[in-house]
Amino acid sequence: MAFQLPFRFSSSSTGSTAIDSRARPSKMMEYDQLLVWVVLILMLLGMVMVYSASISLPDSPKYAAYKNNYFLVRQASFIGISVLVGLMTFRIPVAVWQRTAPYLFIGTLVLLMAVLIPGLGVVVNGGRRWLSLKVFNFQPSELMKVVIVLYAADYTVRKQEYMHKLTKGFMPMALAVSFVGLLLLLEPDLGAFGVIVCIAMGILFLGGINAIWFGGIGAMLVTIFVAIIALSKFRRDRFFAYLNPWEEDNALNKAYQLTHSLIAFGRGEIFGVGLGGSLEKLHYLPEAHTDFLLAVIGEELGLAGVLCVVAMFYWVVKRAFDIGRQAIAIDQTFAGLAAKGIGIWIGVQTFINMGVNLGLLPTKGLTLPLMSYGGTGIMINCVGLAILLRIDYENRVLMRGGRI
Repeated sequence: MAFQLPFRFSSSSTGSTAIDSRARPSKMMEYDQLLVWVVLILMLLGMVMVYSASISLPDSPKYAAYKNNYFLVRQASFIGISVLVGLMTFRIPVAVWQRTAPYLFIGTLVLLMAVLIPGLGVVVNGGRRWLSLKVFNFQPSELMKVVIVLYAADYTVRKQEYMHKLTKGFMPMALAVSFVGLLLLLEPDLGAFGVIVCIAMGILFLGGINAIWFGGIGAMLVTIFVAIIALSKFRRDRFFAYLNPWEEDNALNKAYQLTHSLIAFGRGEIFGVGLGGSLEKLHYLPEAHTDFLLAVIGEELGLAGVLCVVAMFYWVVKRAFDIGRQAIAIDQTFAGLAAKGIGIWIGVQTFINMGVNLGLLPTKGLTLPLMSYGGTGIMINCVGLAILLRIDYENRVLMRGGRI
């Protein structure tokens, strides 16, 4: 989409022919091509590493009926479908997302409740978090991550004049997030709850909530999370194992994944042992193709590979905040808050996953966005980033003086 510059240059001293520059097109691109390429590289690198991490799984009794390329084929299918869904999402105007945000939130709440109904919810590894769609299992908590971005942004815009008041400003949103948290804790999915709370609180903070209320609620949330850990023996044991993973009993039980993840990083050193050369993926490191994919990257591609992945995620988050700041500057407040919310979502989930893999945070079942194995996760990531690209596209149209 190009426009013509309305300027005409002429020579006043020599009488030369005027130079009409109106035919000169704008050099502004219609979308952020570099952001698209970074996202595609992350997904394709993730697909390669998922294949590498899962190629030996059929050797175990649990996956004996699977072929060596089972997870590769499914991950490639997930990426293909997710890209198509992302392209369709990109065509939806931001105004439509703003109008439908409350209805999407209610619909996703219904799905979260449906997961808890015996016969509807699918239990995997002790957690009831999925709905069976025959072809693959759908995880409503992943959908809630992008929906809470839209809902919190819309709520902040609608309640802007009440953001400094507790009862009319903060409390309704807090109750909504609390209800979501209750449903997620019944699954249980503490990791998704943590990400959703960070998204909602981050958007409310950016939207101008009273600083005193924000600090007080933040302290209360920390207290709630500490209480959840303290009152659950399983979570409490896991937390103390994280503090001392190399103690013999911990290393063989609650900290087993963490210790083998750290061993994988140690083996990788600077440049790794080479693609496909990981030993930890040979049934030593559980869930190597999902939650602990970064450990396999660290072992096979070394510190250099991990730093490249970190740099690409940094770029995605940075661009989300840049796009959001630009949208707010041209009075597109909902779009700006939604873009920054997407940045918070990707940034927080990436930080938690990497922190768990590196032993900086207690073990928690959160995947690495765009890279870990899983259909719902990648699809919802693509939907969120497609909305981000749509916001960027509309910013560029408006800055050219066009209409959406």
